Order: sequence, then C-alpha cells, then structure tokens
Amino acid sequence: MDIRFLGFDSPLYHLFGAAEDSDGNKYNGAPTRAYYRDANAMAATPADIKEYPKSYEFVIDMPGLKSGDIKVQVEEGNVLLISGERKREEEKEGEKYVRMERRVGKFMRKFVLPENANVEAINAVCRDGVLIVTVEKFPPPEPKKPKTIEVQIA
Repeated sequence: MDIRFLGFDSPLYHLFGAAEDSDGNKYNGAPTRAYYRDANAMAATPADIKEYPKSYEFVIDMPGLKSGDIKVQVEEGNVLLISGERKREEEKEGEKYVRMERRVGKFMRKFVLPENANVEAINAVCRDGVLIVTVEKFPPPEPKKPKTIEVQIA
C-alpha cells in the first residue's frame, strides 16, 4: 500500500507559498498561515481507513453534525477531501459555560487515492455521528494470455 494513501504525505504543497513576516514583507520557503490553519484542522480530524477486496472505506467521527455541515469532494489528482465546520451553539440567556472541551471550528482531511480507486463510484453516509466514505475499486486487469503463433513449414 502506498504510504501517501494513508495521508502521511498529503498534497499540502499548494499551501506553501509566499509567507509574510510581521512587517508584511513577503518571502518564499516558509509555511503560510493557511498551511498552519489547515495542518491544525487535519491533525484534529482522525480517520480509520479500511481496505476490502472491492473498495476502500474511510471512517471519521462527526458527532452532532448534519449532512450540510460535511463536504466530501475529489480534487484533481485523485485526492479525496473531507471537510466542514462544527459551529458553536448559540448561548441562551442566563446560560454560561463552566467548561468547554468539545472542539469547534473547521476540520479537514486529504487522502491521495491509489490508482485503482474509482472516483466516479464514491458513496458517503453519516450515521449515528460517524461518516463512512466508500470508494469502489476498479476491477484488476485480466492477465494477458500468451498468443500462440502457428509455425508454418516452408
């Protein structure tokens, strides 16, 4: 299995670019604010990946989110992008938080899909706070049979 598939080498290269110092001067080679923001969102979104004979399955906990809060997309280069935002509940009059531990804000994960992933056959279901994204595999190519050539006598 390709290690990039597991998300360890996610395509974040497009997030690098000209960064700014405290004076607003741009310079190349350093991570941008967008990189740090997206890296934090990715680190806070753990996922399980399963492989079956005919598909791959991505399992991510999404407690309290509705389907409209979750986006599942395929970007150029066979990159599966799962993103969204968990918003803070509006405080009611007379209510105050004593402790707030549940994470709010944006979340995102990117996975480079293997070559045998059929990006036209992806299904996403959120059930009981768990998002399951199923990516079908292309069937393996049939092995080529040797071609027999008849030898003629001259």
